[in-house]
Amino acid sequence: MTQRWLVPLLTVVALALVGAFGWSVVFASDPTDEPTAPENAPPPAATAPAPGGGTPVPPPDPTTPGRKPSGPAVPALYLGDSLAVESQDALAERLAATGRATLRAAPHSGTTLCDYLTSWRGKSLVPARDKAATLVRTVRPRVVILEFWGNAWGYTPCMAGATYGTAGYYARYAADARALTGEIAAAARDAGLARPKIVWASQGPDAFHPDRIRRVNALYADRAAAAGDLYADAGRALGPAGDRYRWTRQLPCDAYERAHPAYCTHPAPGGGTTDLHRTDDALHFCLAPTTTTPRPCPVRSPGIDRFARAVTATVDGWLRGATG
Repeated sequence: MTQRWLVPLLTVVALALVGAFGWSVVFASDPTDEPTAPENAPPPAATAPAPGGGTPVPPPDPTTPGRKPSGPAVPALYLGDSLAVESQDALAERLAATGRATLRAAPHSGTTLCDYLTSWRGKSLVPARDKAATLVRTVRPRVVILEFWGNAWGYTPCMAGATYGTAGYYARYAADARALTGEIAAAARDAGLARPKIVWASQGPDAFHPDRIRRVNALYADRAAAAGDLYADAGRALGPAGDRYRWTRQLPCDAYERAHPAYCTHPAPGGGTTDLHRTDDALHFCLAPTTTTPRPCPVRSPGIDRFARAVTATVDGWLRGATG
């Protein structure tokens, strides 16, 4: 049974926890017992088309041996919200294994694009030292990876007045994506650096509002295409092969998970299934309980590993061409 009366209650509880403990929470805004998929979901594709018309880098399997790097690993910067907090260690390990990149991560739970803008003068969940432009000047990254689920007003102050799914919400995301791209480019130019390649990581299905994630991903793909950047459709690995925007707690084990059984949560002859979410958390992919202090996920979690593999494939694919 759908229990929509939980929405305001959960929102009040979440905001109370923010005030009491000083930490930020991120979850979808309209919980239901049985999430459903939108109609007319896109068909599967061997190389996923970007939803906004941009073309993502074809995702090679990062576990497949390739040409060894010709030079030292380059710095990569990772910014984002609680999904980036929980995935930062897995992504760092995957990138390090390529020999082409080392990761500096500065994610903050509850955040969105405007939190990382130096042009935002109001209250922010990101301290000045971790603003995107500041980190570009200090880390001097060759790649900047951005992961944002789509937080709105009520979770981060800089989205004041923008609520989920409204025209103003999408307009803010588009404007902030342009502004953040501009600040990253300007910071690199001022520091005498080559402009970093920005990688926009797509989101997996939203359990409660599937079309919201479809539109947010389209904004990221459009921004990547317009600026000559990259769109990593990592969220595709977190939905069913034939129904990319349908939320599910479990998926069939993929080829990597079958070859590495520790990532195949429920192995079985001929395949098996793997857990993406805990039964009490439809948003995050860490299979350990959520704590009041945001942290990298401390346990092996297939959803996080799928995301990290997909982002790594996009970054590594570009670096092979850029440094070859």
